[in-house]
Amino acid sequence: MNDTRWQVVPGTTFPTLAARWDALNEAGFRSPVLHADFVGPLLVHFGDGSERIALCEDAGGRLRRATIVVRSNAFVHDTFQPSQAPIGLWLQDEGAQGLPDAATMSALAAALGATTVMVGLGQLDPELVARGEPSGYVTLDYIDTARVTITGTFDDYWAARGKNLRANMKKQKNKLDAEGVALRFDCITDPAGVADAIADYGRLESAGWKASGGTAVSADNAQGRFYRDVFERFCSRGMGRIYRCFYQTGQERQLAAMDLCIEHHGVMVILKTAFDETIRGTSPAFLMRHDYFPGIFETRRLSRIEFYGRVMEWHTKWSEEQRTLYHATTYRWPVVAKLDAMRRARSARHAAAATPASVPTAAPTPAPAETASA
Repeated sequence: MNDTRWQVVPGTTFPTLAARWDALNEAGFRSPVLHADFVGPLLVHFGDGSERIALCEDAGGRLRRATIVVRSNAFVHDTFQPSQAPIGLWLQDEGAQGLPDAATMSALAAALGATTVMVGLGQLDPELVARGEPSGYVTLDYIDTARVTITGTFDDYWAARGKNLRANMKKQKNKLDAEGVALRFDCITDPAGVADAIADYGRLESAGWKASGGTAVSADNAQGRFYRDVFERFCSRGMGRIYRCFYQTGQERQLAAMDLCIEHHGVMVILKTAFDETIRGTSPAFLMRHDYFPGIFETRRLSRIEFYGRVMEWHTKWSEEQRTLYHATTYRWPVVAKLDAMRRARSARHAAAATPASVPTAAPTPAPAETASA
């Protein structure tokens, strides 16, 4: 795109650019997790002030591409990627479905500073940015992720699930009935209910395995403040859903599972899932989705549900649709691309030579973004 130019501004200016950011998202991806009401809180709660926003405009001043980057070292900039962001913070308009050409990205590197020779675009979704490997790029697999496309009826969808899942769900409900446990569900969409719901979520997650690793959400940590901020914004627009499942015995209700979901233009992303890990013999998260999925199929408001995050065995029970998120690295000058390709090839040869033939090798995969698990 020879008729474009890049402008780089501090990340702290995002509030003044949010409308333009959203207009570009609307012109292209229409992604919930690239909406300004998600990106803005990422910067507020997880940024350190060093983030920079890069804007690519055409000759008429129209915004064509945008990203938020951080300096990884003296020579490299990467997209800003806190673990709460399931995909990379990169936008482009509807006229550009694949990766930008090398000249455009070389111009971005130049705009980021005289010493910048490499720019990394992390965790790209091929559904949004079609994967290829144009001149001047190296792409690497990140993780496989799953989704559910909303077509037909829920009965059609459920009939296509595995026989074991269908039988197991029926068995779980019968078990709860026999024990006198009633299932209760609700969905919070009112911004006034968000603070209490995120506090509930924090208590649920903090009682589980994430508490020991210090990664659990709580009402008074950065993650809790982030999710409260996001859901108050999205719920005020009618785009936030917090699903809850309760096990009720008599007058006592036990919070058993929660899904935190945001939506935009027919796409719902399950950002996080938590469940009571003391419950044995039933899966409250499965029972919760079995309760709210039929309404999604019935209303037709959504076209797909994105799980985002590394595919686990439980994902395969809900969907057979998978795709691979990827990283793309681009270079300011072709010679740097050639040198880096040679370095990668040399490292691969050395790794292969150092590995016994009887031991299978696998390319290292970066740690997955913090997303839903069940």
